[in-house]
Amino acid sequence: MPDSGEAVTARVVEKIADVTPAAWDRCAGADNPFVGHRFLSALEASGSVSAEQGWLPQHLLLESSGGKLLGAVPMYLKGHSYGEYVFDWGWADAFERAGGRYYPKLQAAVPFSPVTGPRLLIDPDASADETRRALIAALQTVTDRMGVSSLHVTFPSRADWEAMGAAGWIQRMGRQFHWHNRGYETFDAFLETLTSRKRKSIRKERREVAAQGVVMQALTGREIEPRHWDAFYRFYVDTYDRKWGRPYLTRDFFDRLSGTMADSVVLVLAELDGEPIAGALNLRGSDALFGRNWGSTADFKFLHFEACYYQAIDFAIAHGLQRVEAGTQGPHKIQRGYIPVPTYSAHYIQHRGLSDAVARFCAEETRETEQEMAYLETQSPYKACAT
Repeated sequence: MPDSGEAVTARVVEKIADVTPAAWDRCAGADNPFVGHRFLSALEASGSVSAEQGWLPQHLLLESSGGKLLGAVPMYLKGHSYGEYVFDWGWADAFERAGGRYYPKLQAAVPFSPVTGPRLLIDPDASADETRRALIAALQTVTDRMGVSSLHVTFPSRADWEAMGAAGWIQRMGRQFHWHNRGYETFDAFLETLTSRKRKSIRKERREVAAQGVVMQALTGREIEPRHWDAFYRFYVDTYDRKWGRPYLTRDFFDRLSGTMADSVVLVLAELDGEPIAGALNLRGSDALFGRNWGSTADFKFLHFEACYYQAIDFAIAHGLQRVEAGTQGPHKIQRGYIPVPTYSAHYIQHRGLSDAVARFCAEETRETEQEMAYLETQSPYKACAT
């Protein structure tokens, strides 16, 4: 077990507030803000995550006989598949047409956040391999005892994903586009690594945004005022109203985010004549900038690219961050310096027939994803000597 010969127990809590923040964060680490106690607490305390929203917290804790937290998993009982970004609607539909009951299910994830990071959170003094195995075994036990159809772990680290695969779980692969900092001192230094055509295209896009009178600023920490959050929330709600329906995050969530982890927030705002017209929310980790939400109440050419991609690169270069993760979707990102990288999920499904069908689907999907990524790499905007 995690400490040689020491007895451990696993239990589930329904509120992140029931876990001591320091103990949770010791397991979560400082690299990824999304798995930290403050972020998860802001989701729950603001009502963005709750049983009423279809996300009932069921956080798994692994503790020593002395009560020390050795490991944890952020987990939720769900009655739908919204807000996950790894789509299993087809699995649910097929299973229910065959007479099965897919929901409720368990989801080990960070709600509404398609950001790769640890899902098996481990105290640094515990044995990583042994604690991973203990957490995986506990996850299986909880799933079996609750009688739910399945457990889905989305956007785990590769180490977590491989450990789940070794335990016999179904492995799935997706892809995103990330920008990598190769020691650039300026944005122009980054552009010099691109082919001439791509370099000119990006410069043209940035010039056109400025020519329209749009002024960009990246705010963090105490620079972000309530009026900035008011504006961004309007953009966020408007985007969801037009594209996806009801927004997931409440206005109170952003206040809590700003109140407890403002230094991790990078809020990019676009203004016209002193009035905010668009914004992009990013969170900063120890070595990466994570793009999350975007919204706009005006239509300006290339503004989305500037706010979400180029401003993020500017910030990463200025602050020595190693990469920018720009979220889901978007092969168009590759022409702007963001290259394809794999993402992962793992699935524990009790029903043998459903499990076999999902395993076949994931194996084929992985082959297609790998082929797509190989093709996309041939479309790289970088000069041959810069890749």
